[in-house]
Amino acid sequence: MIVTTFTRFASPLGELVLTASDAALTGVYFPPLQEAAGWLEDDGHGPAGPVLARTRQQLTEYFAGVRTAFDLPLDPPGTPFQRQVWDALRTIPYGVTTSYGELARRLGDTRGTRALGAANGKNPIPIIVPCHRVVGARGDLTGFGGGLDRKRWLLEHEGALLDLG
Repeated sequence: MIVTTFTRFASPLGELVLTASDAALTGVYFPPLQEAAGWLEDDGHGPAGPVLARTRQQLTEYFAGVRTAFDLPLDPPGTPFQRQVWDALRTIPYGVTTSYGELARRLGDTRGTRALGAANGKNPIPIIVPCHRVVGARGDLTGFGGGLDRKRWLLEHEGALLDLG
């Protein structure tokens, strides 16, 4: 049986809830969040403790401006297509944005921008799987589960140049 463990992390964007199995990070959530029945709060000594501690450390480094890439074991719950999209998101470099259309072209399906957008919107590991780096075709900010203010903050933090006109 896989047990989901969680911990809270204070960030410049507000509190985040981090979830993990004993082997990998499974989620980064912006409250309010309905915690699932059966989730266990991390006390630092359980099997997920090392994964959550590494995640907290890397997020601290990211928010301090000294980390530009994450090196964490990830196991987001999702369909094979969603996982393919999330893997593609991880190839977008720090400080760079891309459009939904360009991301669809990279995946080989220019007609799949809606499905890609839906998968992007269901990303359970934002920031680490950088869905915030995907913008509209004209560089405009479009949906983000944490809200557009947080998306703008993340892109400014990374020094991404946006034409928001």
